Amino acid sequence: MLLRALIVQFHRLTRSESSLATTSAELKQVNARLDTALNNMSQGLCMFDRDQRLVICNERYLRMYGLTPYDAPPGITLEQLLARRLAAGSFMGDITDYQSRLLDRLGDGTRIYIQTELPDGRIVAVLNQATPDGGWVATHEDVTERQRAAWRIAHMARHDALTDLANRLLFSERMDEAFTRLRDTGEGFALFIFDLDLFKAVNDSLGHPVGDALLKAVAERLRKHVPEDCTVGRLGGDEFAILMPGGDDRRGAAAQLAHTLLDVVGAPYDVDGSRIGIGISAGIALAPEDGDDTSTLLKNADLALYRAKAAGRHCVRFFEMEMDAQARMQHVLEIDLRNALARGELDVHYQVIVDVGTRMPCGVEALVRWQHPVFGPLSPDRFIPIAEDTGMIIAIGEWILRRACTDAMAWPAHIKVAVNLSPVQFRDPGLVPTVRAILATAGLPPSRLEIEITESVLLQKNAVITGMLTELAGLGINIVLDDFGVGYSSLSYLRQFPFSKIKIDRGFVSEMTQRTDCATIVSAVTGLAHALDMQTTAEGVETWEQFRLVQAAGCSQAQGYLFSKPQPADRIDFSRRGNGERSHHG
Repeated sequence: MLLRALIVQFHRLTRSESSLATTSAELKQVNARLDTALNNMSQGLCMFDRDQRLVICNERYLRMYGLTPYDAPPGITLEQLLARRLAAGSFMGDITDYQSRLLDRLGDGTRIYIQTELPDGRIVAVLNQATPDGGWVATHEDVTERQRAAWRIAHMARHDALTDLANRLLFSERMDEAFTRLRDTGEGFALFIFDLDLFKAVNDSLGHPVGDALLKAVAERLRKHVPEDCTVGRLGGDEFAILMPGGDDRRGAAAQLAHTLLDVVGAPYDVDGSRIGIGISAGIALAPEDGDDTSTLLKNADLALYRAKAAGRHCVRFFEMEMDAQARMQHVLEIDLRNALARGELDVHYQVIVDVGTRMPCGVEALVRWQHPVFGPLSPDRFIPIAEDTGMIIAIGEWILRRACTDAMAWPAHIKVAVNLSPVQFRDPGLVPTVRAILATAGLPPSRLEIEITESVLLQKNAVITGMLTELAGLGINIVLDDFGVGYSSLSYLRQFPFSKIKIDRGFVSEMTQRTDCATIVSAVTGLAHALDMQTTAEGVETWEQFRLVQAAGCSQAQGYLFSKPQPADRIDFSRRGNGERSHHG
């Protein structure tokens, strides 16, 4: 306000010759005050009269634009001043056009705010305010840092902090824009949803810093190989998405890009001294065929992703209508599973495990079955994943263990019973006390119980979980490593925990007769196990040729349809050899 008052007073005095003659002392005093005020401002200031001539400007204005006092003397026109700024490299644009637009708007008596970028990259905000006599005052402020900070904040709000790809918010906005174009022009598009196979294993085994570095490396490859007209986003964790604009053959173009990503993203990475091999599983949905709004298309792309994972990972699937029907079925099963225990719909069947040397039964594996009232008998692979996702596996797993221990008490004393425990069950702090109480109630010696775990339990590298396993083993329970050889880093776990037994995955056993490398792997595993004083069980033995090979490889035990299908407890005959003959030794 003081500066405005000084300017107005200075302007009035300089426009009146009689006042100038009679009040020179007053003018000198006002001029001194005005110079002090003007030259200590943080903003550049200049004032023009009604003839577009410069009345006054301060030092800050001159420094901002690289001018000297000789470049901006009083009386110079706006056009001349802008020309000198252009010569000094501090003006961009057409002088005549700028001047014309400015004067037109000043004529309306409005305040004019202009933000412009200078040739050197600085950003200046200019506020022009008309004065009553037809002139105007302009203030110039360097807002470079403020504006860049605002841009950074705006960028951060819509981009992933780790990879700098679009985040969920920006990706959703781009999808909304794509649907708007679809409605306006009929231009469809493709949506990719994909995640990294075995990323959790990398995180758990090598640490989160390596996992973060891997995500950044993946993002860099996406930026390099995904077309520029696509939007690439990270939706969270290891889940990524791509929005691909439409064309004449959207499905074909999407398939081509997907297979490029399989090759590019799936190529090995060197991260912090570790060579990491991963793959991706991707689901693709097309608009408008597979959805005419954002939520529907995302849901259907997710369903396609789940199908890709179920197909064995490192592959791509397009959405198909039956996927939605299957998802609805999963939802129905989830609801029904919550009541299955109370309704008595679950049952436990047992598959015999035989001693390779005698072919006599030495144990059984407990396998849960669900007799659904509508869909009939369901195998574990239909409902156990649902139970794990919802947490129902805690109650179901406890029931299976209790039932298996109770049934085992009716069998010969040398028969052991194996029960699978889910990784989710190890999140329950009451697991060990529950197992101890079940054994005590059933009266089953701990040495007759085998608890089977997969590598996914150990991948969590959790001291609490290791402590639970150690405590269970301390009770005398046998801890078995299941599906050996198909995980991320099996050998390290044999050092990490003293297992009683290793179960060799059926995938190796089934191909032993066709592939020598599988037979070699089985032999190597059994040799390693024997050296570590562990037993081995070959899973999935279905033919006598396979049995002879696992016998030659040195496996301790065998399990498979050759000897027994899973069946109820009361139908197991422990006196029969693996070939169906009854033993004469009791």
